Amino acid sequence: DITHVRRLERVRQDFVANVSHELKTPLAAIKATVETLLDGAIDDPEHNVKFLGRVHENAERLHFLVQDLLTLSRIESGEERLATGPLLIAPVIESCVSRQEHRALAKQLRLVQIAPAEPLAALADEEALSQILDNLVDNAIKYTPAEGEITLRWYADGSWVVLQVADTGVGIPEKDLGRVFERFYRVDKARSRELGGTGLGLSIVKHLVQALGGSIQATSQLGVGSTFTVKLPLAEASLPVEV
Repeated sequence: DITHVRRLERVRQDFVANVSHELKTPLAAIKATVETLLDGAIDDPEHNVKFLGRVHENAERLHFLVQDLLTLSRIESGEERLATGPLLIAPVIESCVSRQEHRALAKQLRLVQIAPAEPLAALADEEALSQILDNLVDNAIKYTPAEGEITLRWYADGSWVVLQVADTGVGIPEKDLGRVFERFYRVDKARSRELGGTGLGLSIVKHLVQALGGSIQATSQLGVGSTFTVKLPLAEASLPVEV
């Protein structure tokens, strides 16, 4: 099918162009800063530490970008081995909240957990689920103004475990909702780069969720907030026992 081949080639070209652009920006910043240091700024005690900090910041950005690219590549190629089995949800969410709490507090954000009455387990891989939650909560923190709220809720719905990360953030325009899981797609490009995102987080989330046999969707309202809903298979241990 020539149409399919052309579409794949276009996707490949877009991906290469996006990666090149994402690599070019921090590399250019590092190059310019190092040149400034070599031109004499390295001997200026008032500014040399600031310039070195700028180099470190952009090197970190490159590190996270390459790390995310490798993660995405492993997931898409099937090389990412997931140890799927019954996994209690509450401890994974509590660990995520513990990791993200300091960043939330720095912005005066509240992290709220709404748990079901009974312990709930999904068929999942702990590391993969942790990465899914970390990416979703990280996004929520980035795009929620000070004194806002981020809610993590989970419950059973038939044969599924539903996990929701909802925020009171800036929201996503309706025209962008269908594309937020695409690689390198950003609703607000300038702001996303300013906040330090690689543009791959939600794409990684989508691929991990699908690898676990689940699904994810986003709903949003501008100026009100966004909700990301993940559905994962319910573990048999969580199903009610028939008498």
